[in-house]
Amino acid sequence: MKTKDMDIHEILKAVESGAMSADDAVTHLRLKPYEDIGYAKVDLHRKLRQGVAEVIYGESKTAEQIEGIVRSMAAAGQSCILITRLSADKSAGVEAGISDLGLKYSYHEKARIAVTGDVPEPSGLGRVVIATGGTSDIPVAEEAAITCEALGNEVVRLYDVGVAGIHRLMDSREEIMKASVIIAIAGMEGALASVVGGMADCPVIAVPTSVGYGAAFDGLAALLSMLNSCASGVAVVNIDNGFGAGYLAHQINHMKKRD
Repeated sequence: MKTKDMDIHEILKAVESGAMSADDAVTHLRLKPYEDIGYAKVDLHRKLRQGVAEVIYGESKTAEQIEGIVRSMAAAGQSCILITRLSADKSAGVEAGISDLGLKYSYHEKARIAVTGDVPEPSGLGRVVIATGGTSDIPVAEEAAITCEALGNEVVRLYDVGVAGIHRLMDSREEIMKASVIIAIAGMEGALASVVGGMADCPVIAVPTSVGYGAAFDGLAALLSMLNSCASGVAVVNIDNGFGAGYLAHQINHMKKRD
């Protein structure tokens, strides 16, 4: 039986049903938790521990380094690999470098994210709604959206619905009311998170962006405003951290009662 793509629960179920021997299961579980490839120690057991495989942060890495990490993860059976903060030029190098692996590869330039392998079908409790104050916030929103989708979530995008024209947000109140989790992304004074937080009955993840004039201080004003939100149920991630918001939204959307 092929075990590379199996998680620990599937392995135990296979042993329980007799489809896999206990010795084969032990062999699989003894696989080293990481691979040292010189410049990186690739965490091969992160999906086992956290439910999501290691994500490659591409901004400070070369295309060759990213290629090596992708190869290590693919060899360990990771079927979908996410690479964040990746420039278009570097992405082209990565895609060419791993072409012999036969993996699907898609690059999302606005989000600066590449996805290799097969994206899972949407699952979880419901939909992740992503709202932005303005069009300038969309790159951060797309980083969050692609992250959510690559991890197996259905995403609804509500872009350019900021408080300067609050009727635009009100027109989308049905989507807001139906959401399992909402990501509210805004720069300037960051008021969108408080407004959405006052409308929704689900967790709201606020993302301040570095959009705004001088006194916005590259997102610090929005960050402080969101941290001081009077709406209950609003949590805040770092400035421009669309990936962090998308990852957290995925975790919330896939929560289940533990025995």
